[in-house]
Amino acid sequence: MSRQVTPGRRCIRGGLVHKLVKGANVELTALSEDVGSVMVSLGWSSPTGEGDADVSVLLLTSGGKVRSDADFYFYNNPVAADGSVQLLGKTPTANGNEDRITFDLTAIPADVEQIIVAASRYNGAGFGDLDDVRVTLADGSGEGLLRFSIEDAGAVGALLFGELYRRAGDWKFRAIGQGYESGLAGLAQDYGVDVDDDAGEVEEAQAAAEAGAEAAADSVAVEAVSPAETGTVSTPVPAPSPTAAPDPDPAPAQVTAEPVTKDSAEPMAKSVPRPRTAKKKVTLPKVAKKPLAENDSWRAARLFPVSALKSDRDRETRATSVLLSVMAQVPEFGRRLTAEFGAPAGRMETFTEVSLPNGDSPRRPDGVIRVERAGKLWTALIETKTNGNSLKADQVQAYADIAARRGYEAVITLSNDVELDGSPLVDVKTDGRRKHKVALRHLSWADVTHQAQMLIRHEGVGNAAHAWLLQELLHYLQHDNSGCHGFQNMGPAWVPVRNGIDDETLCQGDRLAVEVVENWERLVRQVCLRLGGELGQKVLPVQRAKRGTDPRVRRETLADQLCLAGRLDSELRIEGTPGILALSADLRTGKLRTSIEIAAPEQGYPLTWAKRLVRQLSDAPADLHVETLLVGQSGGPRGTLERLRPEPGDILPRNDAEIAGFRLSLFRSMGSTRGTAESGFIRSVDEAVDRFHDHVVTRLDRSPVSARR
Repeated sequence: MSRQVTPGRRCIRGGLVHKLVKGANVELTALSEDVGSVMVSLGWSSPTGEGDADVSVLLLTSGGKVRSDADFYFYNNPVAADGSVQLLGKTPTANGNEDRITFDLTAIPADVEQIIVAASRYNGAGFGDLDDVRVTLADGSGEGLLRFSIEDAGAVGALLFGELYRRAGDWKFRAIGQGYESGLAGLAQDYGVDVDDDAGEVEEAQAAAEAGAEAAADSVAVEAVSPAETGTVSTPVPAPSPTAAPDPDPAPAQVTAEPVTKDSAEPMAKSVPRPRTAKKKVTLPKVAKKPLAENDSWRAARLFPVSALKSDRDRETRATSVLLSVMAQVPEFGRRLTAEFGAPAGRMETFTEVSLPNGDSPRRPDGVIRVERAGKLWTALIETKTNGNSLKADQVQAYADIAARRGYEAVITLSNDVELDGSPLVDVKTDGRRKHKVALRHLSWADVTHQAQMLIRHEGVGNAAHAWLLQELLHYLQHDNSGCHGFQNMGPAWVPVRNGIDDETLCQGDRLAVEVVENWERLVRQVCLRLGGELGQKVLPVQRAKRGTDPRVRRETLADQLCLAGRLDSELRIEGTPGILALSADLRTGKLRTSIEIAAPEQGYPLTWAKRLVRQLSDAPADLHVETLLVGQSGGPRGTLERLRPEPGDILPRNDAEIAGFRLSLFRSMGSTRGTAESGFIRSVDEAVDRFHDHVVTRLDRSPVSARR
């Protein structure tokens, strides 16, 4: 069966981004092996820079209707209880926005055959006013797989971008590009959603409720613009679409305007109120006002104080209790942390100081999480470490044995360490004779901080008191005395390896070099978590090794390269940026290098490119190094930004060689100590990445810049 796809430009990791035409479909497993979860991004640009739209998702049965109103995900219902659908929100582009949605296709209910991805505009605006209307899909590793551009969308208030649907047990994607004149409410009703249209009462009720919550929790609500699709709506009439080529894999039958009755819809676990298309307000923490303190020595009272923590045991007990209590009280947060461990969506309760029978000496895990769903319990034991304390294998083994005997589902370890693929922090033996298997999971304090940041700073929560609780949790985790600072030590092998590189005695195959490479990978992963939480965007490490390569073999290869070159290298993919951020630590020279390569435009003149680049970097550091990359050559012209500002043409080659792009680099000295001192290596890496991103990457044009074919 032929697919109506066009191979596009080669992406960074070597795959092809397929371009779809209207009506075309493609099987996801034909594009990537990692499609258990995918990210769909809907994007557009606006000539004025002000145009915007909101995404929505509908889960449909084989009859082309939702099972209930809960299958309609939009700004008032952004996350599925089972984690199968998550609307992640907007990220800015050059002239507009891009909205992202993650789908865990392995968690989509079996009776859902079709997933519609759409967007809607408000205040009477139409998609015809927007440019570059598009949908892209990436696999679980972040690699782009396909792109569908919608031409001439017209004056429609809502637009179907595409659909994911099942065929013979596999998921496929179809490019639709069909418009709805009646907007979001009309689109939802057409698929069987019972929409409530009393927008005025909704807004008044929300205002009253949030005003009370704001007074109680001392936080502020940021109001979003309400769409125009609130009021009485008429039966939607799909806009006609251009004739498409015959589809060998036809879509499910076209839906009708007849609503689904309550008797015909499949019952859900809980009744869900009718969706309201008036936007609810997103609650974010209030910006700090000028304090009323008499002097700077006064400190505001905190919900979770840290001044009384005197020992590691105190820190472990307090940190566990603080985290588990917030997880139980803020469902959005608790669900985020437990969903990846296989916990169901349900009522959560958390406990500390629990005593569990274990022969003559009862065991006391640091905490217990229990989730109840449909009368069944999911239970996890928690073992916590703070500061630089490592997990003890015998402790974790004991908890795993207890969990197996009592029928618990998981043991979750929580520490500042970062677990790597193929390299567990502790080795636990499992009794193969037991039918009940216990999952051993690890959570870093950096993971916890990242999830809290994403909710409180970027996505928001629907309750002012919840926003305040998350803000207090963040304050606690980031306090110097909490002991929850994430990965902070390069390990005992760091100094011997650096010395071995200095005196050229480090040999290939040295196990110490592998330990340094492992800790470097931990550090880079933590940098990604921290930066992603601050930006509200996906930040991922780029792995250049061939897919399927054993992680341990890959690290041994990198360790051999460290012995030869004396350098640790890594790359970060930051969503919404024009290139890959490269990070290099040269242990011979003691220098950290952060850099990014941007491709040359496909049109225009080299001098124009150079002038435009220098203008974009007008506020960048003067010591920024700029190097011209030449096609088929190495060693192009280079110079500091300070020298190029008066004469941008100095960066151009004198022999009319073809320019492939430009490399921008910043250098700084790296710390030498292993801990958290001001001169520490880990801190210097954090500062180098932050400086380069804030002062260089953010200055670059984020509009699509493509490499030469």
